[in-house]
Amino acid sequence: MSNDKTATELPGWISDHLELYRTDPEKGHDWDSTAVGGPGILPVLLLSTRGRKSGEIRTLPLIYRKANGGYVIIASKGGAPSHPAWYLNLVENPDCDIQVAHDHFHVRARIADGEEREELWQKLVEIYPPYVDYQAATDRQIPVVVLDVTD
Repeated sequence: MSNDKTATELPGWISDHLELYRTDPEKGHDWDSTAVGGPGILPVLLLSTRGRKSGEIRTLPLIYRKANGGYVIIASKGGAPSHPAWYLNLVENPDCDIQVAHDHFHVRARIADGEEREELWQKLVEIYPPYVDYQAATDRQIPVVVLDVTD
């Protein structure tokens, strides 16, 4: 995916992280989450989706964990009442791209449910405990998304 229109539309700390990731993928991959209440250094990937309304490519850095043969991310939006736009984009078009440090992959997103969701939710909570607070702050069930490599 190309023609990314994301960087100018993000809060400063996220666009700074995105820029760091693009210029130094190793440093961008290992994100210090303490500034936002996290436990320290966490792995982060870049997710690029196509906007369901605009058709533009949007890229965001997201905490992930490898599990069940894929990359797992959480659509928390900090516990907001609505889903993040990137999640809605994936529901509309599950084919997307990720960057993990220097590696680039085409992936297909799927929403985990049932026992798989619970297992993966716990794995992500282990590395980023604030997800529990985010879930408590909203009435929606926060989606757990598995990104399966397709190439």
